[in-house]
Amino acid sequence: MEAGASRISRLRLRAASPTLFYQLSLLALAALFLIVVSGATVRLTGSGLGCENWPRCGSTFLPQKDYHALIEFGNRGVGFAVGLVTLAAAIGATRVERLPRWLVAAAWVLPVTVLLQGILGGITVLVELHPLIVMGHFLLSLLALAVAVAVVIGAYDFLHAAATHPPLAANWLVLVLVPSTLALVITGTLVTAAGPHSGGEEIRRFGLLPDALHLHVGAAALFGILYVGVVASLYVARPRPRTEFFLAGGVLAALVAQMAIGDIQWRTHLPWGLVLVHVALATAVWAGVVALAARLILRSRPYLP
Repeated sequence: MEAGASRISRLRLRAASPTLFYQLSLLALAALFLIVVSGATVRLTGSGLGCENWPRCGSTFLPQKDYHALIEFGNRGVGFAVGLVTLAAAIGATRVERLPRWLVAAAWVLPVTVLLQGILGGITVLVELHPLIVMGHFLLSLLALAVAVAVVIGAYDFLHAAATHPPLAANWLVLVLVPSTLALVITGTLVTAAGPHSGGEEIRRFGLLPDALHLHVGAAALFGILYVGVVASLYVARPRPRTEFFLAGGVLAALVAQMAIGDIQWRTHLPWGLVLVHVALATAVWAGVVALAARLILRSRPYLP
């Protein structure tokens, strides 16, 4: 009996609290956002081939004292740190008692995607920054970010035992809004691939810039229509989705800022610093829309096992 009690006591000591898991999930989300911005910096500064091979950087493991090599190698270092942070969040998920299975699985998806990112990053260098592989690299980052957002919201709801409410009309609209947001981001990557920031000085462009811009504008128009529909349905359903309504307002603020930056960067011939801000805002919009969708869906049904 004493041995059994001692064993249970040790297991409890090893268990992680819901608060710790929530904090780790927030840290993982921030880290994954950072790696998106870090990767965009590599491309926009033309440093994609700063290290000509992978995982080494030239003839040595550490980079030479070269601007492009340091930026590219720095991004690899950030990726390694992000991997450790997401792994800590995943391990923390397994140590929280009675945590829903879907949340544990989602937490473990994060370090797996970071590992896949490292492999895809190596392939990107080996194929000399083929535009489609580069876009795939970016989209995998967005997938990881979306999963991290869902994990954060799930961890918060578990920590606070969040109450549920009946499904809203916005639930169905937001399910369409998420893929339309992804289309908006993908067409934005096509604009970048066709523009002057393809990742390296001698990397070929992909497509024509006017065609890519037309696609991007069309995707923005579709997104705008769906977004207005979601906000209107949230307004009609007030006051139940109060937090969701304010979250939609935050997405709108990021959108307005993004459109302003987009117009300025076009008029100033696409300086890479402004393009980086545009990418960061686009990533924030993506995360905000996913957060809105996760809040609506998770809060409109009994907590998943």
